[in-house]
Amino acid sequence: MQLSTTQYDQLERAIVDGTRLTIMRRGTEYIVIPERLRVANGREIIVARHPSTGHRLELVLDEIDALEVVR
Repeated sequence: MQLSTTQYDQLERAIVDGTRLTIMRRGTEYIVIPERLRVANGREIIVARHPSTGHRLELVLDEIDALEVVR
């Protein structure tokens, strides 16, 4: 998925505010709290935590089908 500038702004704001994101990837919906955005091997990765368990997740942006900020 290629994010628009508006979606990047929403993602960055969610990281700063600790707002939850809904992410669809390979038919699975993830609700996560993003912590940071990083680049590894030329790929952008969202580093996030599961809100209930606290488990760390790393979701590669180009593998994401949809991204939405939960308000």
